[in-house]
Amino acid sequence: MSTEISKTRKIAGWVIAGLLTALYLYSASGKLFLHPEQMEQMKLGDWRIIIALGEIVSALLFLLPKTNRYGTLLLSSYMGGAIIIHMTGGMSIMMPSLVLILIWVVFYLRTPDFFKMK
Repeated sequence: MSTEISKTRKIAGWVIAGLLTALYLYSASGKLFLHPEQMEQMKLGDWRIIIALGEIVSALLFLLPKTNRYGTLLLSSYMGGAIIIHMTGGMSIMMPSLVLILIWVVFYLRTPDFFKMK
């Protein structure tokens, strides 16, 4: 049984998904080109390319409707790691937590059937 998604819900899902994807692509470009020294400060300098590529792939999987589920799981894992890094580094976990919540809000908006009991 498929639930029809309202036009407003589709638009909201696409807008927020697009903004989150843009955020992740900007973050990955920062790791690759703009501010690699920040990764050094967090003792992740050797991993910055792998982390950035994982971020790009996960964000693109999240944006595309057919692979949204995989992107949601990958970005949730990524944000869990970001929260841990922020906690161990004495930084605020507010931003990564908010982004994680938005990821799941978008997933709910775009795939409401996933949360229905069968």
